Order: sequence, then C-alpha cells, then structure tokens
Amino acid sequence: MFEDGSDRVYHVVVNEEEQYSIWPVDKPVPAGWRTAGFEGEKQGCLRHIDTVWTDMRPRSLRLALADGADSR
Repeated sequence: MFEDGSDRVYHVVVNEEEQYSIWPVDKPVPAGWRTAGFEGEKQGCLRHIDTVWTDMRPRSLRLALADGADSR
C-alpha cells in the first residue's frame, strides 16, 4: 500500500455512503471519495474518524431504515 513513515500526512476522506478512511495528501483522492476537511499524521486522522464516524452503517441503509420507520 503506502509507506507508513512518521512524516507522512493524510487526509480524512469520506464517500457518498458516509464511510471514512485516510488517504495520503500527496496522492490523488480516489474516485468516489472526497476530503472531509481534516488532515494530519495517521494517528490524529484515525482519532478524528473515531470521533465523527459514530454510526458505521452505510448512509443508504440508515435512510432505508428511517423510511421504514416513518411508514409504520
């Protein structure tokens, strides 16, 4: 994958299903992903993700379940 040097800087990235990951700032962000406004060293990015990604279910599933609850 990528070298994991302590000086590498990462973006926190998110996809349209609101799933998070990290990506090196010196590499193009892959199709289907966008930066989430946070960057830093690997552990800092992972801590940020732990803070903001509180529901691991994909967005489409959360919406489907919410629609099902609304139709009861």
